[in-house]
Amino acid sequence: MSLKQKIVAGLLKQPYSLFQLTNYDRTKPVNMVVGSMYSVYKGWIHSDIETLNLLKKSDWNKYFDENSIDKILAEHVWEHLTPEEGKLAFRNCYTYLKSGGLLRVAVPDGYNPFKEYIDYVKPGGTGNGADDHKILYNYELMSGFLQEIGFKVSPLEYYDEHGKFQKFPWKPEDGMIRRSADHDERNRDGKLVYTSLIIDAFKN
Repeated sequence: MSLKQKIVAGLLKQPYSLFQLTNYDRTKPVNMVVGSMYSVYKGWIHSDIETLNLLKKSDWNKYFDENSIDKILAEHVWEHLTPEEGKLAFRNCYTYLKSGGLLRVAVPDGYNPFKEYIDYVKPGGTGNGADDHKILYNYELMSGFLQEIGFKVSPLEYYDEHGKFQKFPWKPEDGMIRRSADHDERNRDGKLVYTSLIIDAFKN
């Protein structure tokens, strides 16, 4: 996407995102998608960097009280942040989640054993957007970052250090991850072509 296209896309997304962020019902569960692009999920508030920069506490303060969000969903966002930025963003999520609140995060999986996949998703890789990727996570690295902040971690889908795919049940209504084993249309006939590292992190 060219710079001009990105600017136009941002202008198109901002009014809807801004409307949701400033008009949500605070008496109901507050579920938020960060880095939503064009994904729209019923019952969720959608945000992008044009309206909420994950790294800026001043942006969070515009729309939310601390300890007020029930769920945060992020699909393929954290790989666009440096490790230091990623930890700061996790810390902000922790601050604004309620006690027991859920952060569901999905990123490309650095333990995926297939070279084609790694070449596609690694920083500077061949895939769409990989030129902006800053880090390639695996479940151990991301779990460590989250636990350092104070989260209780529950990995849902990931390749382990031996190249074996691990998958545990999860509910789309708690946060839909389209680039996943069961929901990515590239995965057909039992063959996993594209999966993500998916982790649930709960605020203690």
